[in-house]
Amino acid sequence: MSTLARWCVRHRFVVLVIWIVVFGGLTTLSISLGANYRDSFSLKGTESTKAYELLTRGTTEPPDKDSVVFHTRQPGDTIAAHSAEIQQAINSLTRLPAVTGVDSPFNPAFAYQNSPTGTIAYASVHFDQPPMKLDRNDIEAVVTTAKKFESDALQIELGGRAIGMLNQPETNVGEQIGILAAAIILLLAFGSFMAMLLPIGVALFALGTAGALVGLMTHVLTIATFAPQLGSLIGLGVGIDYALFIVTRHRQGLLRGLDVDTAATTAVNTSGRAVLFAGSTVCVALLGMLVLRLSFLNGVAIAASVTVLVTMVAAVTLLPALLRMQGMRVLSRRQRRQLAESGPRDDGHHPQWERWSNFVARRPVWLAVGAIAVVSALIVPYFSLHLGIADQGSDPPTSTTRKAYDLLSTGFGPGSNGPLQIVTEVSQPSDRALLYEIGNTLANGTPGISAVAPCPTASSDVACLLVIPTTGPSSIETSQLITTLRTSVLPALTGGKITTYVGGATAIFDDFAETIKQKLPLFIGVIVLLGCLLLLLAFRSIVIPLTAAVMNLLAAGASFGFVVAIFQWGWGESLLNVGKGPVESFLPVMMVAILFGLSMDYQVFLVSRMHEEWVHTKDNRLAVVRGQTDTGRVITAAGLIMISVFFAFVFGGQRVIAEFGMGLGIAVLIDAFLLRTILVPALMHMFGNANWWLPASLDRVMPHLAVEAPEDLDVP
Repeated sequence: MSTLARWCVRHRFVVLVIWIVVFGGLTTLSISLGANYRDSFSLKGTESTKAYELLTRGTTEPPDKDSVVFHTRQPGDTIAAHSAEIQQAINSLTRLPAVTGVDSPFNPAFAYQNSPTGTIAYASVHFDQPPMKLDRNDIEAVVTTAKKFESDALQIELGGRAIGMLNQPETNVGEQIGILAAAIILLLAFGSFMAMLLPIGVALFALGTAGALVGLMTHVLTIATFAPQLGSLIGLGVGIDYALFIVTRHRQGLLRGLDVDTAATTAVNTSGRAVLFAGSTVCVALLGMLVLRLSFLNGVAIAASVTVLVTMVAAVTLLPALLRMQGMRVLSRRQRRQLAESGPRDDGHHPQWERWSNFVARRPVWLAVGAIAVVSALIVPYFSLHLGIADQGSDPPTSTTRKAYDLLSTGFGPGSNGPLQIVTEVSQPSDRALLYEIGNTLANGTPGISAVAPCPTASSDVACLLVIPTTGPSSIETSQLITTLRTSVLPALTGGKITTYVGGATAIFDDFAETIKQKLPLFIGVIVLLGCLLLLLAFRSIVIPLTAAVMNLLAAGASFGFVVAIFQWGWGESLLNVGKGPVESFLPVMMVAILFGLSMDYQVFLVSRMHEEWVHTKDNRLAVVRGQTDTGRVITAAGLIMISVFFAFVFGGQRVIAEFGMGLGIAVLIDAFLLRTILVPALMHMFGNANWWLPASLDRVMPHLAVEAPEDLDVP
């Protein structure tokens, strides 16, 4: 590391030019080619995927259609009384550039689009492109055109995937708030504008570079539509943190009297090592998702790993070059004045943290019990976790998509927002007749089903039934209905004469969630094992890796519990302007991966200092107290920055990103201010010298890995 650091410091302008060229080239290429983010929840081998393949046989993936919902506001009024203005609205929508057609409820072929009460009806708007490829202006034109015909007597709301994209803010408010919060914390911590600017500037530069690279990767990988926001969330959090550790070490070196070149080189050679180790654990944890063999998550894992990798490289190359350029300006004016007047001094001693560390050392048992009790209470909601895909019933109550969803539920039943499809391959005419006969049976008294009707297919050798459940698409009851149809009802009705598949968007999401649940234990086991192996190599201890694994799982469990309470139970419905709904099925996997990596960061920075002290003194109490004293300030500052960044995304207007932001923010809060501040040091005091035990046979064969340069005992 010292060789790399010295080269970057000495050739600082070359490093800066290289980064500018890479950033400019990738950005230009990304803009010229565009991005191709897309969501794909289908899984090979599942019933829902087989049903989808049959329905699209001989066709490409269809564009999309959304709904324009009409509702009479006055008692006793009917949709038929407003046929003139509704037909005008439909005609106006038909003339829009991105619209290929509109299915009118007044067309006898679409009579089912009228509610039994006659007070609610909907028109299906067909687009010429899938939602992600539609221009936002074209979608807004649909909403504006339809809303022109709204009156005191007629309510008009719009729903569907394309319309739902308008709920996503054009500007990333969460990112802006997070940057502002981080800037305030850094300015208060450092007292220097330049010391504040460098971590944020490097993080943003790395994030922009990574974003352009990920955009190019969308042309060869399936990367989810929320990946850019997730990348910003992770990249800002870890990018600012990594730069913070190096800048802090650099400032300490300057205050000790080192020249700028030496201070920057030493900072990278010490804290830079810890950054690379911690960042590698984040990448390992993220790439652990590849063992699940789910294409949807594979793309997100690789994209997030690339973002973390770029921030690491920027921290150990671009940052030292900029530190050299800024010279002594990374110190506050007061610090520079004191250095000139009084000479070098050690800025690593923190009396407040020393008092707290000694307090923990005197009462480790009671503090450990209290911390475990708090975490356990937060974990309780996790046991009611319901995985799924939140539909537009979880959109903000004031949004037109949510109002359309509620109107369709009122007029046609909750299941109308997520109908199921029963699909079969037709080899002879009797197969189609049998399927329709099954449909009649299902419609007449099958629990959980409100209506059944034939649905059109693209191929003549495929038949389909549209099944409307009595419950909403994200409810547990609908998931149970899917299972019942597949395992008992349909096999009994078909008698083995035809093979049926239960599909539709709701079934696809349900299959995806079930697959995640089945593979989650394997995934957790893999990343825990890999994390333990890394810590075993770093600290040559059996107890420390096991303790870290338990701490990480506790932080993850507590954050899941909080997410369940806020988003699934609805405790944050009014505050966050989101509706109740299931937790996104892919959230546990991704949060475990990210949290395991981030938690490992703090474990590395904390225990590396303790380990250095233990190597020199062989006094466990002294090692734990000094390690916590020296790292407490920077870990809490880093934690505050990361919490601010994560929480800022909660209010960005996107439910899935809000879930990530809330979960990650709570996890870091618990980790930095409860686990690493209280529980970990308390347990290490209780374990005593056993913390550093390693079987002699294992010690002889293991390679030596230094997280930080052995000659530097200061903390990052």
